[in-house]
Amino acid sequence: MAPLAGAALSACGTSGPGTTGGSGGGGGGGGKASWWYLSGDPNETIRKDNIKSWNSSNAQETIDITFFQNDAYKTKIKTAIGAGQAPTMIYGWGGGTLASYAAAGQVIDLTDWLSQNPDVKNAVLPASYGPATIDGKIYAYPNENASPIIFYYNKRVFSKAGISAPPKTWDELLSLVKTLNAAGIAPIALAGQSRWTSMMWLEYLFDRVGGPDVFNAIFKGEANAWSNADAIKALTMVQDLVKAGGFIKGFESITADSNADQALMYTDKTAMMLHGSWTYAGMKNDGGDFVPGGNLGWFDFPTVSGGKGDPKDTCGNPGQYTSISSKASEEAQKVAKDFFAKGIMSEEVIQKFIDSGQVCIAASAADKFAASKDKDFLEYAYNLTKNAPVFQQSWDQALSPATAEALLSNIDQLFSLSITPEQFATNMNATLGK
Repeated sequence: MAPLAGAALSACGTSGPGTTGGSGGGGGGGGKASWWYLSGDPNETIRKDNIKSWNSSNAQETIDITFFQNDAYKTKIKTAIGAGQAPTMIYGWGGGTLASYAAAGQVIDLTDWLSQNPDVKNAVLPASYGPATIDGKIYAYPNENASPIIFYYNKRVFSKAGISAPPKTWDELLSLVKTLNAAGIAPIALAGQSRWTSMMWLEYLFDRVGGPDVFNAIFKGEANAWSNADAIKALTMVQDLVKAGGFIKGFESITADSNADQALMYTDKTAMMLHGSWTYAGMKNDGGDFVPGGNLGWFDFPTVSGGKGDPKDTCGNPGQYTSISSKASEEAQKVAKDFFAKGIMSEEVIQKFIDSGQVCIAASAADKFAASKDKDFLEYAYNLTKNAPVFQQSWDQALSPATAEALLSNIDQLFSLSITPEQFATNMNATLGK
């Protein structure tokens, strides 16, 4: 499995779960199939309409879709798969979690089927297959959108604080934090309770300080890899940012599932936010005139003086991933494959993703960006993905589920200043190779 290139975290927000579609569920039966998906618009509505249209045109192959909030889904799906009660189609992020499913024989190998259906395989960008590929075999179909992590800023707030341009270096970022705090403006929105949002800071800082080899050593399970000097420096830098008042007060109780961090941006409560490219669509959908009015800006993650990483490196997710449960009936598996071939990335779905401001990974999508109202952002995010020498997959998806949970727990303590960078490294070293 490739440690680089990623899987997607999706926008979330409504109170799930909710279901729409035909009948039946579970592992799929009676020739019909089921799909578990994440709540939160615009994607929740896109998929509701997608399934409604599919069921209307495919009466013998109807699909049920059930929506869950992001964090709740991660727990629910593991329990269901472990109990042999997974939905037919399993939404996921590839990487370490998918590898654990594949090792346990819980998802089917799609390699031969995709080879026999090259039009389906080639309908999405080749680079998106990395996190779906385990030991040379493909266990999930990439779909939807590339999701690099973007550094956003609020142009209205910057203007109010007398700031003329976003920071290009870490030192400039720390200087802006002082300026914004002096002006009584919270510098950075962070949904710290969700923990994976804090993780994105470490992903970028590890790369900017030490380059991709620091995390690659962790991924390989090399002894004491978390204690690398560059890792300790990156961990220290993020605590320095916390101590400097970089994040809005009370960030530890803010959740990404409620999109509260995004709301802080479009209501002018904060000046900046590091988050996935999918939040552009969320802020466009929920923020009134904020995005259409040209008040949202974005910039590359700052460079670090003396850092070893290429400033063009990025992190996040090159697509979303849908697997088929090995416990599903043959009929349900056929429905899922037919949906992969004709429904999951239909032209209608592709256009809706683009219209919502998302970087669709369909091979045909790039030609459609120019006509989009979101052309500037889409092309920035697309080029950020396309030109990145290294696209680091989200750590909580690249690593095994057990290690990822330990990681998120320790990140929570790191950001709350409950443990030192050295203690963080010691705790995580104990998980290497697990």
